[in-house]
Amino acid sequence: MREYLLTLCITAAVTYLLTGPVRKFAIVAGAMPEIRARDVHREPTPRLGGIAMFFGLCAGLLAAGHLTNLSEVFDKSNEPRALLSGAALIWLIGVLDDKFEIDALIKLGGQMIAAGVMVVQGLAILWLPVPGVGTVALTQWQSTLLTVALVVITINAVNFVDGLDGLAAGMVCIAAAAFFMYAYRIWYSYGIEAAAPATLFAAVLMGMCLGFLPHNMHPARIFMGDSGSMLIGLVLAAGAISVTGQIDPDLMNLFTGSERSSVHQMVPVYIPLLMPLTIIAIPAADLVLAIVRRTWRGQSPFAADRGHLHHRLLEIGHSHSRAVLIMYFWSALIGFGALAYSVNSASMWIVLGVALLSFIGLVLLLMPRFTPRAPRWAEQFVPPRYRRRRPVTAPDASTPAAVEPPAPAAAAAAETSGVRVRAGVAGVNGATALGARSRLLDERKAGTPR
Repeated sequence: MREYLLTLCITAAVTYLLTGPVRKFAIVAGAMPEIRARDVHREPTPRLGGIAMFFGLCAGLLAAGHLTNLSEVFDKSNEPRALLSGAALIWLIGVLDDKFEIDALIKLGGQMIAAGVMVVQGLAILWLPVPGVGTVALTQWQSTLLTVALVVITINAVNFVDGLDGLAAGMVCIAAAAFFMYAYRIWYSYGIEAAAPATLFAAVLMGMCLGFLPHNMHPARIFMGDSGSMLIGLVLAAGAISVTGQIDPDLMNLFTGSERSSVHQMVPVYIPLLMPLTIIAIPAADLVLAIVRRTWRGQSPFAADRGHLHHRLLEIGHSHSRAVLIMYFWSALIGFGALAYSVNSASMWIVLGVALLSFIGLVLLLMPRFTPRAPRWAEQFVPPRYRRRRPVTAPDASTPAAVEPPAPAAAAAAETSGVRVRAGVAGVNGATALGARSRLLDERKAGTPR
């Protein structure tokens, strides 16, 4: 466990430290597309955050290859190399798209080629546990088609949900945490070494998302772009493929006892088939609804619009941060609920707990105007909007107030002198300058030469 945590920390640190320089590079390279009709942000923001995430992935795999226990994963399996090959290809396609806006069909073809590269190197679903039948071995064509389909669906589901600051990275991080616990349990409890690559992929994926989130939370200073969303989608799919089609259910010694006990014991075997779907349940539902909505209107399934789930949360009155937290909540509920059910499928408390949390989630959805207030002792740890308002004292009449020029006169004086005046929220995303954000107005007098 310590080596997995060390790999996670290294990946997160490299991603975090590289995101700042990547942001400056994206501004210089002009990777800041104009505001589109479907966008939520109101200021051009640099993309190409996937560059930092990819190098974080490389650093995590490189560090894991030099650790004592994790180095065996690279010796006994070719899956990490297959993941790195597919990730490099999908990352290059994403970088080109962030800069030049390539066609959607070209991106789809690139996704299929990246999945095919992983299949050729051995990262594929080899067999499936089918209820009532047992383990069914797949032919080469069946294995290739099923693997490519899972990779393409996962990549596009994550790409579709990348519409709010911090949404895609946070949801994938929650999904990776649930998947890490499941894969580590298979590897540690059952002693199945074939689950080690999937556990490593999940740890690296968590590090990529955690390292990028501080730069991407609202208001975001940089977006991951398609180079990041498609990359984390591919890594998530690779972990699911590794633990689904590479682990033999017979090694788990589940076919013992009565038929009823065997059915309950087989739940952990069927969970790999369902876990990838539960992990991306919210993005997949958004993907299906988007395809149905666009085809119903006679549009292309790849046509962009403002009908995604996060857009609807904003329309009914939720703030940006609250909409993201609600999506986090449902993603964690589905992912960790499936994980808990795989541990003990016969417990009724798990079902009751999931039902209670679902009720709480529905209540939160129906209260878009409610703003919670933090207690006094915790106000310094939360954003200002969650702090209690303090009464404003009236100024003392005996104290002379500084005479300020009217707003139009001040603006005119600043315009004639060339002094930059910060207005509204301009510059909040840091997309107009390379340096730090200016918090103070220029105090030079009007008419003073620059």
